[in-house]
Amino acid sequence: MAERTFKLPDIGEGIAEAEIADWLVKVGDIVQEDDLICEVTTDKATVEIPASAGGRVTWLGGEPGETMAIGGDLIRIDTDDAAADDVGREAKAPEEPDAVHSPEPVESPPAPQPAPSRAPQSTAPSMLGARDATGNPLAAPSVRGRAREAGVDLRRVRGTGPAGRILHSDLEDFIAHGAAMQGTGPEPRTATTEIPVTGVRRAIAERMADAKRHIPHFSIIEEVEVEALEELRGRLNDRFGADRGKLTLLPFIIRAVSEAILDHPEINAHFDDEAGVVTRYEALHAGIATQTYQGLMVPVIEHAEALSLWETAAELRRLSDAARARRAGPKELTGSTLSITSLGPLGAIATTPIINRPEVAIVGINKMSVRPVWNGGKFVPRRMMNLSCSFDHRVVDGWVAAEFVAKLKSLLEVPAMLFMEYRDE
Repeated sequence: MAERTFKLPDIGEGIAEAEIADWLVKVGDIVQEDDLICEVTTDKATVEIPASAGGRVTWLGGEPGETMAIGGDLIRIDTDDAAADDVGREAKAPEEPDAVHSPEPVESPPAPQPAPSRAPQSTAPSMLGARDATGNPLAAPSVRGRAREAGVDLRRVRGTGPAGRILHSDLEDFIAHGAAMQGTGPEPRTATTEIPVTGVRRAIAERMADAKRHIPHFSIIEEVEVEALEELRGRLNDRFGADRGKLTLLPFIIRAVSEAILDHPEINAHFDDEAGVVTRYEALHAGIATQTYQGLMVPVIEHAEALSLWETAAELRRLSDAARARRAGPKELTGSTLSITSLGPLGAIATTPIINRPEVAIVGINKMSVRPVWNGGKFVPRRMMNLSCSFDHRVVDGWVAAEFVAKLKSLLEVPAMLFMEYRDE
């Protein structure tokens, strides 16, 4: 036996440890070089780890949810060529195991099973009931996230992957066809589900609790009329949208923030409460809260103050797509100086966003709606939007925060000011 131990590789600058999110193989499986063996998560991203060599898996270095140091023993693989060749022959000719597996009849059936299990007519109950160590259906985190989004109970989905693992294709087939085959009568709901808080979800929980525990938040909510801004946005999209892409409100918000911090540098800062030091930044590295299958991520637009509206829009699309596809690296998910969060059309009238520590402020964008506004003689319909901004009261005074929000309001209500070289004295 030529057993080799493979270490958890370096997955990003400054990352000392990662959490095992999911194993894509089990002991006894045969892998080829570059096959994906597991998914690990840091406090920001999920990374898929490939096999460094082919062979038979003999040992796994931890259970899902466990934390491992970079360089720790991740997996052991028997790289004996004969073992890999035997499985290669089994994969090509599933019938052969009858002649060669008699000494260990319990071990052989799993090897040829995956190929026939992919056939649509397969009804093997073991494929429907496959569970991991926690009792949950075998599926990658991305599949579980997609299922939650679609409202699908994975226990009802038949898996065609190794050991009954539910693949993306299985879930999509179920959504398209399987759900229609289920009974439609009402049934009492009695099940309960215990979901381990691991990976990115646990990192989010820890960061949110840490922020609320350490930062004395206070929030200011201001109403903003966006009639002129929406008219300008519409004209720009009509004239340039076909060639440059459509503009949403967010690039204008980012532009307004980059202008407002010129007069209020206290807002664009980090506070190291252990050292007792506030660091102010001239550059705006805007963190954009983005919802993904894994949970909330905050990709960062570096030097947002130096970008045009369309450059900002393009960077927003690139970063949000990368975050949702789990392609965003640690560099793209760290280094923000001030964060912006928006629920888009789902947004409420007001929110109280949580500051992304060590930042000292966060700007929240709420849903735009048409409201009656008194113009001095009568009520008229106006498109309105609320800003909900939270601040760290240890380093930002209420007066300063109110001035910052008022500046944002004035820039958004008179959007021509966004494109003028102007600064309050």
